[in-house]
Amino acid sequence: MEEALSSAMDEIARLVGVTHVLRGEAAARWSGDWAGHRRWQPLAVARPGDTGEVAALVRLANRHRLPLVPVSGNTNLVKGTVAEGALMVSLDRLSEIREIRPAARVAAVGAGVVIEALNTALAAHDLMFPLSFGARGSAMVGGVLSTNAGGANVLRYGNTRDLCLGIEAVTPTGEVMHLMGALHKNNSGYDLRHLLIGAEGTLGIITAAMLRLVPRPRAQATAMVALPSLDAALGLLNRLQDETGGAVEAFEYMPASFLRALLRQFPEMRPPFDTMHAVNVLVELGARAPRDVTPDATGQVPLAAHLEGVLAALWDEGHVLDAVVAKSEAQRAEMWARREASAHVLRARSPVVEGDIAVATDRVATLVARTGAACRALDPGIEITGVAHLGDGNLHFVGWPSRPDAALCAELSRAVETEAVALGGSFSAEHGIGLSKLGAMTAHKDPVALETMRAIKAALDPNGILNPGKLLPKG
Repeated sequence: MEEALSSAMDEIARLVGVTHVLRGEAAARWSGDWAGHRRWQPLAVARPGDTGEVAALVRLANRHRLPLVPVSGNTNLVKGTVAEGALMVSLDRLSEIREIRPAARVAAVGAGVVIEALNTALAAHDLMFPLSFGARGSAMVGGVLSTNAGGANVLRYGNTRDLCLGIEAVTPTGEVMHLMGALHKNNSGYDLRHLLIGAEGTLGIITAAMLRLVPRPRAQATAMVALPSLDAALGLLNRLQDETGGAVEAFEYMPASFLRALLRQFPEMRPPFDTMHAVNVLVELGARAPRDVTPDATGQVPLAAHLEGVLAALWDEGHVLDAVVAKSEAQRAEMWARREASAHVLRARSPVVEGDIAVATDRVATLVARTGAACRALDPGIEITGVAHLGDGNLHFVGWPSRPDAALCAELSRAVETEAVALGGSFSAEHGIGLSKLGAMTAHKDPVALETMRAIKAALDPNGILNPGKLLPKG
């Protein structure tokens, strides 16, 4: 066994170069997840330099029956890259922006391209890849496709799946599949691109993608708004969408409980209002049309004036309690800094119960109430907070239990997921399944759907080598 493993390691070194095979302390960067939920020791980390080397590694893994875990920026939050004793394939060297086609508004990029770096390159063309979330400075294209990542701009632009026109991928048997078209319409059989997007590396390794780009906004109007209820917030969203022709790019909910936790951890930050309100929303509009972005004689941008007018009218009607519209980029950055600190704030204490759940937008208020009631029934001393992408119904529930009891935490987590499913929602909105949500898949996923997924996995990956144990619970 050891001799066969040694032979495999020698072959891996020949494939990608000895300097691109990392073991022990050299593999520390890939030996734990970003959230600190899990540590592991991989057999090795191989860093292939092109798609051909990825394919060769997959063929090698099949011959030697080595479990293989693909990884990009390693910002996963559901233990999706745990790789104890497995060969990890890091795609970070596949970082070439192969082509930018401004007229078609598409870009062909490698799986190792960092989202923020891509947008820096696109700025010269007045374009952007509109995927916005806290980890954009380290998350890579391969990872966001494999998890179908979401973020703050899903409301206007959709999930990663909606922003991808084509992929290049290595199958579980080591063949390269070329689906890198830039077509918006292609009705030619099974959509294998969508099969691999969101599959968390269990059905293939995405090595490149053809991404859909959008024009960069020439003006943005950003505000913090306090409202009497979540239902009033939904009313504000719908009114803004109607009056701006769908210009709302982000609509982020931050309750008072979150703001208090934020200020405890970051006392240098300022609260959004002099009075602490229960329901606070960060809203941002974006526009390019000259009528919306050309300043008037006073220097005010029409888009911002329109936002102020809608908020003033709703204040007169009693549907808005307070509002602050950003007058400068510094004020806009301050507003976003509160929301983007959430990943650190919500994981600052232990134990913690997290829920990445979603319902239809008109049921978010009910979801917040029911998850809170269900958790307090199990643990009256629990402290509950969270944030939400309110515009698409995605709630990031967080509860800090009153005692470090693993069984209690598991029960609380199940209660949160059950309430979301009972309201017609999902127990996994944008983070994926990994290892963390296998129990929820068993409990809540349609059993016929699960068996169909297992059949697909068995057919495409007969040796079960690609990211084994993730996403699909054992049958």
